Amino acid sequence: MNFSEEKIFKQIKEGDIKQFEVLFKEYYEKLCQFGVKYVKNIEQSEEVVQDTFYNIWKNRNTLTIKTSIKAYLYTAVRNNCLQVLRTRSLDVKYENYYKTHYMNESISPSDELNAKELSNVINIALNSLPERCREIFNMSREEGLKYHEIAEKLSISIKTVEANMGKALKHFRSYLKDYAEAV
Repeated sequence: MNFSEEKIFKQIKEGDIKQFEVLFKEYYEKLCQFGVKYVKNIEQSEEVVQDTFYNIWKNRNTLTIKTSIKAYLYTAVRNNCLQVLRTRSLDVKYENYYKTHYMNESISPSDELNAKELSNVINIALNSLPERCREIFNMSREEGLKYHEIAEKLSISIKTVEANMGKALKHFRSYLKDYAEAV
């Protein structure tokens, strides 16, 4: 790293946002064009470059650059682009697996009817729960909230949430058992 780069990087490490902006303006466009060579998409390349700069700023206190800033930036962008390509490759692989294993399976009319009937039974069981119990169950299962988040939102204890969830699940098991025996 030459003296000028060393000075700029030292100021960035000390939290000088102006020097960081100078660095950003100097390299942003060049790095975006460089990234496009890997990811073949300007928006994705811009996102990679922005993430790279974000990580430099976020980790500025612990970051050590032994080469030039320019070499560090280009290497970081290349590595991040390669990570995007690996992720994209996995996404395509899983999508193809899903298509070949699950899309060709046709759902029989009786399976579809059974699914609708089961959905109705579940809705009846849900609606037969006490209001507070149903509210807590929906917050947990529909909204994906954790017990402590539900307790906080409703201003109740976590134990109350646990008790109501236990009651709801017991009710569902009982209701669905009765349904299964009737079918």
